[in-house]
Parts: sequence; C-alpha cells; structure tokens
Amino acid sequence: MFSRIGAVILLVSDVKKSLMFYRDTLGMELKKESEDWIEFVKHGSTVLALHPTKKRKITKNNSMLVGFNVNNLESVCSELEKKEVKFYKKLTEEPFGKHAIIKDPDGHLISLTEIISKEEYTQIPYYHGFAPA
Repeated sequence: MFSRIGAVILLVSDVKKSLMFYRDTLGMELKKESEDWIEFVKHGSTVLALHPTKKRKITKNNSMLVGFNVNNLESVCSELEKKEVKFYKKLTEEPFGKHAIIKDPDGHLISLTEIISKEEYTQIPYYHGFAPA
C-alpha cells in the first residue's frame, strides 16, 4: 500500500523563525520554499516540511519525534549549545550509541543519534568447533 515515507510535516507558528532554525542552525538543505510550505532534504528522498498554522494554536504534544543520525554527536551537541538550542535530553550513552533530544522553536522534539557500527556490538564470525592440535 505505502512504498516509502515521502515527508514528515511539522506545523509551525512562525515560518521564518523555523526556516532559520532548520536551515541555519541544523544545516538542512532547502529544497523548496513558498508562502505556506517549506521543504528540506538531507542525504535522501524523505523531506522535512514546514507548514504554518493559520488559525489553530499549536498544542504541545511530544508523542512524536523527528530523528536524525549524525556522525559525531558530541561535536554536534557542542555546536548546538553554542547556538543556544534547547535540549530536552542532554547527550547520553545508550546501548545503541549516543543520543540527545533537542527542541525546535515550536517545541517539536528532534532526536539526534550516533549509532554504534554493527561490528562493535556483534560477534565476529569464526569457527567455534574443535581445532586440531
């Protein structure tokens, strides 16, 4: 029925402020911009889209996160702290790697993850039987 996720759409209260956050602070590549629609893309085909709320007020619902994988999370978090980005969860070590959660200007949660390579947490395949002496 569905072949892939085409876009993650965030409703934002201030389009200009959100544009600056995602483009300038997070370094997202601007793909398309119009009065009521902005798309970003970063190494892939799924877009992150921003759409302004016209009449409805944004309610704080942190039941969904947008997630990004990064190569050096410590460096990324250090840069984001310098840019005064608000952290929901500071950098922590997890079984899968390093993890932090930040907030965008509307309070949307953004998960940042540095995944441990598979080689570091899986057993190296080799023969477990008896070896001749």
